[in-house]
Amino acid sequence: MHRDLNDIIPPSRRRSIDTMGEMRPNPQPSPSPLMDMRPPTQTPVEHVEEPAPLQALPPMPVIRTSRFGNGGGRFPFATALVAVVVVVVCGGILFALAGAKVTIVPVASSATIQSDMMATAGTGDLPFQIVTVTKTATANVPAESTLTANDPAQGKISITNSQTKSQALIKNTRFQTSAGLVFRIRDSVSIPAGGTISTMAYADTPGDKYNIGPSTFTIPGLQGSSAFAQVTAKSDAPMTGGFSGTRPSVSQATKDKQYADMQSKLSADLAKDLGAKIPSGYLLIPGASFTTFTPDTDAAGASGTVTLSEDGSVSAVVFPADALGRAIAFKSVGTYGGQPVTIKSAAGLTVKPAQATIASDAASFDFNLSGNTTIVWTVDMSKIAAAVAGKSRDSAEVALKSFPEVDKATLVLRPFWSSTFPGDPAKIKVLIADPSAAK
Repeated sequence: MHRDLNDIIPPSRRRSIDTMGEMRPNPQPSPSPLMDMRPPTQTPVEHVEEPAPLQALPPMPVIRTSRFGNGGGRFPFATALVAVVVVVVCGGILFALAGAKVTIVPVASSATIQSDMMATAGTGDLPFQIVTVTKTATANVPAESTLTANDPAQGKISITNSQTKSQALIKNTRFQTSAGLVFRIRDSVSIPAGGTISTMAYADTPGDKYNIGPSTFTIPGLQGSSAFAQVTAKSDAPMTGGFSGTRPSVSQATKDKQYADMQSKLSADLAKDLGAKIPSGYLLIPGASFTTFTPDTDAAGASGTVTLSEDGSVSAVVFPADALGRAIAFKSVGTYGGQPVTIKSAAGLTVKPAQATIASDAASFDFNLSGNTTIVWTVDMSKIAAAVAGKSRDSAEVALKSFPEVDKATLVLRPFWSSTFPGDPAKIKVLIADPSAAK
């Protein structure tokens, strides 16, 4: 079968070729007689370009459908998990911040005092306690000479009275060890009922045989009475300093210098230990303490030295801050009506005792109190919580205005959309702010 050019060229290229043929002039010459003279075997052939190979089209994307939507083949678990975590975290934060808090600034009043007062031991409107601390300092100094000495051993003993009444012991009362060694006290003492005191005891005679370790003592003067078994004594440290013979010595000027240095060290140590022994809720006012220093007997030291030692003792009168605050308020705050108050610091106050010393069993303490302080009204946190429990913010503010000890109150409810305090007072946090810091 005869095939022409249209049978060879694909349909996609026919249009372009036909178009080009229409635009180009026909290159074939017009017929002439000379063309009839070509040999019959030379048939005119028109040059035809080979068609371009067909290019395969890219594969069509496969679009899958899902019962969860047309976006993908699987449920977006990762996105959902992140969303759940965010919700949980936000909920946890809101839960952590949830709560009710009331911050109270109590009423405070400045007070200036200049008044004579009397405190009583343990009871009364203004009670007091006595806190005692004792320490010993020693120093070894080169010997400057020798001397003949007859020194008694000495040491501190603790006397305990288990009776229901106090027990007085006179000067030179004897204390005897189980080995028959006798020591004496040089000052009268009184041991309160059920109490214990400490005092110095000295060997009855000089000599180193009285340099003994910690011991227990009986009191021969009480023998034959029920007090003999109920009043006892013991030493927690060795008795030292007993000597009879010739020993190294130093001049009085050297002793005085060493004692002054030891007193300076003892004063710092006593003050530090005293501060640690003050009971919670009590205050020590400057001037309400009594310090004594007692040189001990010289002793021969090693390698031609003399051992000097000195005992330091401080007895301080301390007052409950609440009772002291009331006593000052009654005398210096005209509007005070007996409400619970306290003072935070005794730094601006000074005590001038009526006596030079105070006995460990003193029943009263007379003094003059002067200076400036701040009286702070006491706030009962449990009453504040109970007053606002179950109330709206506005109702709680009204309720707190009925407390004369409250100067200012700040109410906080969380989350921010909460409008009512919890009904359980235990779930309400109450804080007391420092009045001086709140201004």
